[in-house]
This record gives sequence, structure tokens and C-alpha cells, in this order.
Amino acid sequence: MKWLSDPNFSAFKVGRRELVIHREIAPHAAEIMQKLGELGSAAQAGAGNRQSAFRLNLTSGLELFARRSRRGGMIGSILSDVYAGMTPRPLIELGLTVEAMRRGIPVAEPMGAMIEWIGPALYRGFFLTRAVRGMTLWEFMKTDDDQIVRGHVLGQARAAIDTMHNQGLFHPDLNLHNLLVTQARESFTVIIIDLDKARLFEAPLPAAMRRANAARLMRSARKLDPSGQFIDAAALSILRG
Repeated sequence: MKWLSDPNFSAFKVGRRELVIHREIAPHAAEIMQKLGELGSAAQAGAGNRQSAFRLNLTSGLELFARRSRRGGMIGSILSDVYAGMTPRPLIELGLTVEAMRRGIPVAEPMGAMIEWIGPALYRGFFLTRAVRGMTLWEFMKTDDDQIVRGHVLGQARAAIDTMHNQGLFHPDLNLHNLLVTQARESFTVIIIDLDKARLFEAPLPAAMRRANAARLMRSARKLDPSGQFIDAAALSILRG
């Protein structure tokens, strides 16, 4: 695996499985490998847009969030969770998310990635973050009808996107499922998740890339809520920026 060394992470290899995890959870490497291996071979569906999200409860009491790499669209019905390449995407996402967090972009704390090789340059993968309690922005908009709270959360989503853009992160798959609403005491925040296809740049994003992110988000809203029952014109205006 090509992994840019980071002093906060440790690497382990057992058979066909290779794991890079935060040193905080390194003592649980064997347990994590086992649990992820069980998820990889199980037919159970997880949460999320592609039913690929799972919660891992470690014996220490720590809870992790594991996302199994899974393809969408027509190719997903054929290859499902099999990917090709010598630089696995979960490792790329791990490095990118570590840097995004360092820049102050609101993301779930990255905790690791596991690759299981199934053949030459063929693999299945998992991406790990610290578990976060919350719901997607789409779920929130369907369940909370308090206009003041809705306006606050939409503003937090806009602020997260602005920070993402100003810190050079381009998220080509930005949608209402990839904005996670979390609550701490009486306050809501929004974090950005699923950076599998994202790219980082050294400078703030140019206007064209910002518009591309906004257009993707608008398409998501119209597809999920074509009648505007939950996301009206005012909400779209806040999200669009």
C-alpha cells in the first residue's frame, strides 16, 4: 500500500488484509480487522445512500463508523464492492481527510482504512472515522419543522461549504446525504462526509469549482424533493450561497 507516513497512524498486515489506523486505537487492530472482515463477508445491509455504513463497537467502549467502499449506478450491480488499482481509494481518502481536518474543514475525525486484496490490483476497502451522532441534512429537513432551527442548520451547512471551498477542498459528489447534522447540547453543527472522490488544492477554490459544487447540491435537492415540500426556494437560496 502507498500510504504517506503519518506519526499519528500505525500500519498492520495480516494475510491479505492491510490496516492503517490511528495510534489511539492501534491496540485494537486485531479486533478491528476481525469486525471489518465479518462485515465484508456478510450479506447484511448498512445505513446510508448505498447501504454501506456500519457502526463498530470496540470492547474498549469506543465506537467507530465504518464505510464499506461500494459502487453506485449500473456498474455497482456488476462489481458491487470490488475495485482495481495499486493505490486503494480508502487510503487516498484517509490522507485527504487527515489534511482536511488539519486545515480546519469540518469533517468526521479520520481513524483509519482497511484494504483486503482479492487478486492482483483488485481489492475491497473500508474507511473508518470516529462515530458521530447525527442525521443527514436530508433526514433533518424532513423531520424538523421549526423554521428558526431549520434556518440555523441551513446556515451551518452553508458555513461548512464555504470553509471547504476557502480551504481548497473540492467535493464533486456534494449532496444532501453528505452533509451531516450533529448536535452538541443546544447547538447544531454540520460536517462534511464521504470524501471518496474529493480533491484538495493548495489555494481557495476558483469560482467555477464552487459553482460546480453548488450545482451538484441543487441537483441532489431537486431529485430528493422535486415538489419542494421540505426544501423550499428560501432553503435552496441559503444552500446555494
